[in-house]
Amino acid sequence: MTQSMSRRGNCWDNSPMERVFRSLKTEWVPRDGYRSFTEAYQAVTDYLVGYYNQHRPHQYNGGLTPNESELQFWFSHKTVVSFT
Repeated sequence: MTQSMSRRGNCWDNSPMERVFRSLKTEWVPRDGYRSFTEAYQAVTDYLVGYYNQHRPHQYNGGLTPNESELQFWFSHKTVVSFT
């Protein structure tokens, strides 16, 4: 993550991260919370790395997961990343 460096009052800077945290809180975090920091750390990591990026479809990406969308982008832009 990179700290926002735009002008003051630009509410759109944080919207992607706010969306991730909203999804995390509504879809994954139990109402009672976690018993320990380690349990919370493991659960949040599993959500972000395992579910949110690999399995959860995103409407913004046309129903693709973030990983599928990124792969599709790189396959369609091969000439940009080719060094030969």
